[in-house]
Amino acid sequence: MKVRIGYGAWVAGVVQFFVLHVVVQSAWARPYSWARNNISDLGNAHCALQTDPESRYVCSPGHELMNVSFVTLGALLAVGAALTGGGVLWRGGGRAAAARLLLAGGGLGFVLAGLAPADVDENQHALGALLVMGSGNLGLVLAGWALAERVPAWARRVTGLLGVVALTAFGLFLSTRFLGLGMGGMERVAAFPVLLWALAAGGAGLLGGAVPRRDARPGRNGAETVRG
Repeated sequence: MKVRIGYGAWVAGVVQFFVLHVVVQSAWARPYSWARNNISDLGNAHCALQTDPESRYVCSPGHELMNVSFVTLGALLAVGAALTGGGVLWRGGGRAAAARLLLAGGGLGFVLAGLAPADVDENQHALGALLVMGSGNLGLVLAGWALAERVPAWARRVTGLLGVVALTAFGLFLSTRFLGLGMGGMERVAAFPVLLWALAAGGAGLLGGAVPRRDARPGRNGAETVRG
């Protein structure tokens, strides 16, 4: 049950984030753009012209709701990383513990970002973003080697690849090389893979994809039957 709560925390955290993302962006008088606007713009507390790293006017009437969503997302990501450790998603040993700790660090980053909007406490918000796209994505890379052997090999490879792509995008974002995706587009390539992975892993766990069958026992004719 503890492990399933962890899976559920991942799913609930990511789903509420994307739902509230759409709700808050729809309240903007000037259309919000996934390419031109940062994710953090949704949580900015004041209406003002922002110039870094690109010029845009930010006015988010639903900023309080979005910041609550950031905090909720981060807390549930961390809870999921903690509670799934006793299940069958991870191998035993140090690599799995390190991967889960880094993923929880990414969750902490969302909490810090939500508690300190970028136009209120830029330093704390920047630290939060660093944890989200640095620690969280490093955790995703390591998870590719730390997931249990019963997780399909293709899923483990995709997990590691998502982390590599996201870390590369984070580096490009910091260097203001957006490759035609826009500032907001590149930021999303850096920030969203860990969320999509958590949603997929949590959903698979809740549906039974990461839950082992009960012990098999011999049937009357010598064939194996499964209890449960």
